[in-house]
Amino acid sequence: MENDLIRTLLVYALPVLFAITVHEAAHGYAARHFGDDTAAGLGRISLNPLRHIDPIGTIAMPILLYVATSGAFVFGYAKPVPVDWKRLRHPKRDMVWVAFAGPAVNLLQALAWALFGVAFIALQAEAEPFFVLMAKAGVLVNLVMFAFNLLPLPPLDGGRVLVGLLPRTLALPLARTEPYGFFIVMGLVIAGVVSTWWMLPIVRSLLGLMGAALPTLATVMSLR
Repeated sequence: MENDLIRTLLVYALPVLFAITVHEAAHGYAARHFGDDTAAGLGRISLNPLRHIDPIGTIAMPILLYVATSGAFVFGYAKPVPVDWKRLRHPKRDMVWVAFAGPAVNLLQALAWALFGVAFIALQAEAEPFFVLMAKAGVLVNLVMFAFNLLPLPPLDGGRVLVGLLPRTLALPLARTEPYGFFIVMGLVIAGVVSTWWMLPIVRSLLGLMGAALPTLATVMSLR
């Protein structure tokens, strides 16, 4: 059990750090691009994971949940990048792109890890399992982050995208749910609604599309 936990931590450490760091930095970069330099002024447009890691949400909580549930349920979060939507040049429209930037780079990272795993197998007669497992972890972590963060409820990125896309009469009531959004999302997660009806269909669909383009990806994803 202890060896399995250590191996899992080592395999997932780098993919998780990259997934979180680039996700948060992308929000800050997009905000700066559209006129808000709040995150830039605080040094949050950075690939230094220490600037984005929350000791409780990024480290302690995921490890404790993994151990407590034998890996069945893991949840965590990073320090959110501050965005002052009033400083954006076109606040309602630009906030859509700022919010979507994080999930978008997670999808790109999933593709990059998939290519890494496929290339590693192609170049190695007998691929080193550790690095292929890391590639698998990178694909899964980033697809899960992409799907989860696009859940259309504030304060998740998908909620902010939806607020920006909806007409004002519908956007305002949705935006007002943000103070309670964390508890609503957690309730849906614990009830299994998010994983069953949202995340799993999205992740499976994206894996299917990626597998069609990269047939060897099935070998990467089947490795245990």
